[in-house]
Amino acid sequence: QVQLVESGGGLVQPGGSLRLSCAASGFTFSRSTMRWYRQAPGKEREFVATITNTGGSTNYADSVKGRFTISRDNGKNTVYLQMNNVNPEDTAVYYCKALDVVFVGRNYWGQGTQVTVSS
Repeated sequence: QVQLVESGGGLVQPGGSLRLSCAASGFTFSRSTMRWYRQAPGKEREFVATITNTGGSTNYADSVKGRFTISRDNGKNTVYLQMNNVNPEDTAVYYCKALDVVFVGRNYWGQGTQVTVSS
């Protein structure tokens, strides 16, 4: 059974930090590109960050570049999103997504974790 379980969300003050985790099981994590997306109320889901299956390359949305860092631990089947210097515009439900690099089109989503930035 495929599972992606996000955790680490919560309430954080502007300028603060938060680390999200996404624990994967039921598929070959080391063969998957991993991405973080977010969806704010009333808005479409948007791309946040991506990391290749080996962790050798990352890319970010312009809105988070320089503040957020994506990383992964293939030994723990977990991907992380370190969020620094957050602002209210970062308030959203954050989702992780797995994309199999061999079987293109085989993708999985987590259930999301809420991040609220407010004083």
